[in-house]
Amino acid sequence: MQFTERIWPKIQPLWDSYMTHPFVQGLGDGSLPLEKFKHWLAQDYVYLVEYARLFAIGTAKAPSLEIMNTYAKGLDGVLFMEMNLHRQYAASFGMAEETLLATQPSAVNLAYTSYMLNKAQSGGIENVVAALLACSWSYNHIGLNLAKEPGALTDNPYASWIEMYAGDEFTALNDAAMALMNQLTEGKPAHELDALEDVVIKTGYFEYLFWDMCWEEATWPAAIPGVQ
Repeated sequence: MQFTERIWPKIQPLWDSYMTHPFVQGLGDGSLPLEKFKHWLAQDYVYLVEYARLFAIGTAKAPSLEIMNTYAKGLDGVLFMEMNLHRQYAASFGMAEETLLATQPSAVNLAYTSYMLNKAQSGGIENVVAALLACSWSYNHIGLNLAKEPGALTDNPYASWIEMYAGDEFTALNDAAMALMNQLTEGKPAHELDALEDVVIKTGYFEYLFWDMCWEEATWPAAIPGVQ
């Protein structure tokens, strides 16, 4: 059984829980308040800067030119496909890229990216894929499912968001990440597979916390008792 088949029963409920989150539902039916989307836009932009570093780490750790090419394509996709969509949305709101880059990551955002980078740097090449897989897999899952909803791609201010994450180009990038994970974990002992599953599942939980953070427009606690 391939890694993605082995882990699917464990993460499917988590992936499906995203579909009932009010932020994701608001993307699908166009009802998401603009300020909440703008909070996601800025937080996700600085998240993607760190996410791109994962692909750079993977490129450096790649044991073959073929795998190096896979990571390089992923890095290109993040920097010039995903982040370009963010820049386009920001421009439509009158927000400059400098404004996005000046965003301070929320507590959840910082914890999530720090966890991913720690796992990617402290393990082998398979750790890098495990750290980045939940993001691409879950976004593709969300995009493909939202695209099936009546009216999601028509008269919806977030239609281009859905189209990108459900589109052939992003789907191909995610499929490549899944295929690479299956390739790199073939023949690995159960205890190593369990450790890699734990990384995917934990980053999957961080994804849910990220949706929550954007829905609440949260950053850091406004005040901590006894601290100035």
